[in-house]
Amino acid sequence: MRKLMVCLSVLGLATLFAGQALAGNSWVGSWKLNAAKSKVGSNIIRAQTLKFEATADGVKLTSDGTDAEGKPMHGGYTSKFDGKDVPWAGNPMADTASPKRIDDNNYENIWKKAGKATVTSKVSVSKDGKTLTINQTGTDAKGAPVSSVAVYDRQ
Repeated sequence: MRKLMVCLSVLGLATLFAGQALAGNSWVGSWKLNAAKSKVGSNIIRAQTLKFEATADGVKLTSDGTDAEGKPMHGGYTSKFDGKDVPWAGNPMADTASPKRIDDNNYENIWKKAGKATVTSKVSVSKDGKTLTINQTGTDAKGAPVSSVAVYDRQ
């Protein structure tokens, strides 16, 4: 019985500290693309929802949407937001992501394809916590320049 209590206490403290470490990440939650406020180009995506979840392994990003042809898109990764490369499934312009937390409302993400940097994303959450903005610059899979501003509303 005593061992059980010790294990539960340790598990509880670990969960508490993990929650506190992730609590300052204001991007955790669900976000829906606001196409009217965004400048992403109609040839890229029609709709997109981002979901950031706090997990034991870090923050998990899941992205779901519809591409320019109306086909479904799905992808994601899990990261500690420490700038280290993590595998990224479902992104045609990158196979790894390197998100790095800057402060409670901002992080930067370097996308890479076959080890080569392709896109830099600067992600910012408004002070009121209602809007997430992603500014992207770099090159796509064909080497063409990429520049976009995607604005998401908290759900």
